[in-house]
Amino acid sequence: MLQSVQTNAALTATARERILILDGAMGTQIQALGLVEEDYHGGCACHFHSDHPQKGNNDLLILSQPQAIEEIHFNYAMAGADIVETNTFSATTIAQADYCMEEAVFELNKTGAFLARRALDRATAIDGKRRFVAGAIGPTNRTASISPDVNDPGYRAVSFDDLRSAYATQVRGLIAGGSDIILIETIFDTLNAKAAIFACQEVFAETGKSLPLMISGTITDASGRTLSGQTPTAFWYSVMHARPFSVGLNCALGAEAMRPHLAELAGVAESFTCAYPNAGLPNAFGEYDETPEQTAAQIADFAREGLVNVVGGCCGTTPEHIRAIAEAAVGFAPRALP
Repeated sequence: MLQSVQTNAALTATARERILILDGAMGTQIQALGLVEEDYHGGCACHFHSDHPQKGNNDLLILSQPQAIEEIHFNYAMAGADIVETNTFSATTIAQADYCMEEAVFELNKTGAFLARRALDRATAIDGKRRFVAGAIGPTNRTASISPDVNDPGYRAVSFDDLRSAYATQVRGLIAGGSDIILIETIFDTLNAKAAIFACQEVFAETGKSLPLMISGTITDASGRTLSGQTPTAFWYSVMHARPFSVGLNCALGAEAMRPHLAELAGVAESFTCAYPNAGLPNAFGEYDETPEQTAAQIADFAREGLVNVVGGCCGTTPEHIRAIAEAAVGFAPRALP
């Protein structure tokens, strides 16, 4: 417990001094590796999976290609990231069921946190800068608030308790691997997020380690609402009971489109705020064309207007984007807490 308290204190103190930098997209870097099916099956992962196809299961690369994943973490750290996310966005029993990999979930999260920790320790040995591992928790591929069947609006593909149990297994692994923070991100359904928060609180009580929470929602379109219908203000009031270290927005939108929604959230949040947009919107080929300089200039506007305490990048961003963002954020004061 003492170590987690000290980490939280150090994180909070740093956030009061300057804008913190989060890393960029893991998927973008993995796609650049050009991996094939055999690469996903390699190494120490072999004893977990059957003959089920695994290509696209990027979380599995924690076990099958650990050196590649660690190097991505290291590159983001050296680009200026203070906080680096684990490669565990889909490492829940619910999401891994698509690949018949449910039994590997604890190991995925534990090893994922370990790899990130080792990468950051390597970076710190070079420049002496302290960095933090954020155990990444994605929304899963199911929603607790919306029916997937238009003919049966009362049907739910997952229950709150299903989500709570799945998230608890993930959080146990992330803590065991050495995470400093738990990041619940890309939230399109706040009920899913509340299940993740509940699971965190359960595991914190169980382990005696209470880690700071970062909570990040996603606004899906110009309506300014999450997929389950909440405005940024409503989203804050739904999660404020968790007393998060930060609340923010990521994914779905580029920085320009995210700005008004971030401003709304920054106007009500009593915690630190975080924003990590995509590198613009995808083109016809699903690729992101916004340059590091373009993304950094827009995020600098967030900082100039006093909207943020933590900034980084989501889909399409690279270490070059994060380096440009880190350079652009220097000189701007972090958002003052109300």
